[in-house]
Amino acid sequence: MIIPKESKIEEKRDNMIEDLVNKGVFKIDGRQLYELNLYELTKEYITEEEN
Repeated sequence: MIIPKESKIEEKRDNMIEDLVNKGVFKIDGRQLYELNLYELTKEYITEEEN
């Protein structure tokens, strides 16, 4: 059985979630990171990178 590779967007999203968790961010506005859409996640990721 061939396991499909994740798309680049899914891979990028997973990397952003992992980086945020490593920085101690587990929830944003009371929602788990995996519940956020790509825009909200990217916005928080960029904000954390600036700090």
